[in-house]
Amino acid sequence: MSFDLPVLRRATRSAAASRFVMFLAIMGPGIVTQSVDNDAGGITTYSLAGARFGYGLLWTMIPATIALYVVQEMAARMGAVTGKGLADLIRERYGVRTTVLAMLALLVADFGNTMAEFSGLAAGGEIFGIPKYVLVPLGALAVWVLVVKGTFRSVERIFLGASAFYIAYIVSGALARPDWGAVARATVVPGFSFRADYVAMFVAVVGTTITPWMQFYLQSSVVEKGITTKEYGYTRADVLIGSLATDVVAWFIIVACGATLFPHHVRVETARDAALALGPLAGRYAAALFALGMINASLFSASVLPLATAHYVCESLGFEAGVDRTMRQAPVFYGLYIALIVGACVLVLLPRAPLIQIMFLSQVANGILLPFILIFMLLLVNSRRLMGAYTNSRAFNAIAWVTVAAMVVLTIALIVAQLLVPG
Repeated sequence: MSFDLPVLRRATRSAAASRFVMFLAIMGPGIVTQSVDNDAGGITTYSLAGARFGYGLLWTMIPATIALYVVQEMAARMGAVTGKGLADLIRERYGVRTTVLAMLALLVADFGNTMAEFSGLAAGGEIFGIPKYVLVPLGALAVWVLVVKGTFRSVERIFLGASAFYIAYIVSGALARPDWGAVARATVVPGFSFRADYVAMFVAVVGTTITPWMQFYLQSSVVEKGITTKEYGYTRADVLIGSLATDVVAWFIIVACGATLFPHHVRVETARDAALALGPLAGRYAAALFALGMINASLFSASVLPLATAHYVCESLGFEAGVDRTMRQAPVFYGLYIALIVGACVLVLLPRAPLIQIMFLSQVANGILLPFILIFMLLLVNSRRLMGAYTNSRAFNAIAWVTVAAMVVLTIALIVAQLLVPG
């Protein structure tokens, strides 16, 4: 048998181009879901981590990225195999009562997270002299129009565009001119402290890196996009890219604040404080990029978070849900979405609202809720009846159960530290 080399090369190029086009068509659920994870609350948490502890929490990004990929891959795989969302599967397997309790806890945490998004939008606008009473209502209106008037495909394309803007934080980190040797050592050499403030920050960092709502939104997005096991290889790549990109951005935020604010003992309470403080220490371009990144992240996440919440609450209770449905077809879905946006917007505009505490505590709540959601996921993904040949490998189970155990231990440590150990 003889082969024509030019023909083989053309066929190879054609196959590679075909796979790339297919990936572009499938791409979205993983990258969008994980980009939203770097929301206003997350940016605040990473900024505080760098400002208060320097590079001391950089090492958490490596295990967090591995755990994030494993957890998100499980959610995407369940969506592709079963064609059902996570809330739907929990209701079918464990009953309505268990599902309602889980949804109520997540609803409270996500409402706090949505407030954090509008708080971040207000803070970012104030850096550029835009009053929150102007920017927050405009942002809420833009979010409402985008989701209520858009289709799944158009909304996803806008979300992917917003994801690309997170490169602003990578540039800000580079402009901070850190000691790259010290950064590298802190990234690969773990360190830990049982001080209450360190443990609380540790739980918050992990809690904002892997959040409960992400699993529900990603699995529902895979189902809504019609991805099956035939296309699943592309979705797995989408999830991997999203995991790496998300935590690289988080890593650079910690680096930027650790390189500038920590050595000068600059006390910050918000991401806005961090952006303003970066100006004289790292240059006005770094500060401007940091602030613009926060505005983008806040608007982006204020669109997705309430959407995810409305989706999994309706899914768990059997109501119609999805951006491609009309308000008449899915009134509960759109009603809950609008209520979350309006409620969060109104509370953020109240004078003297404890926004910083809400933003930080919402991230801690994510860390506390996460083990319960992961246990549900692990039981479901290892069910042969449900998943067939697509159950977890031993390696995935080991990483996922270690993540659950770590979050339980950290939560207990946080409670003990708060009660017994002075900050």
